[in-house]
Amino acid sequence: MLQIVKQLVKTKGKNEFSTQEVLDEMKSAGTSYKESTIRTHLTSRCCVGTKQHHQTVYDDYVRIGHGLYALVHLSDAM
Repeated sequence: MLQIVKQLVKTKGKNEFSTQEVLDEMKSAGTSYKESTIRTHLTSRCCVGTKQHHQTVYDDYVRIGHGLYALVHLSDAM
């Protein structure tokens, strides 16, 4: 998912993406993950500042608005 998000941000030229954009891109890439799994990773497991219910977490994304996220390390994408 992180590679998909990096490419999405690079293509858009803006460090902002929605949950739906990630779902669409993952589906286009032929993912075998369920939509609910992708949502959980994006909105909780890999998002800075969220209440953590998982043993392993990643600080890849930050929530910037309702359903909107940004990469924490933008330089990795551009």
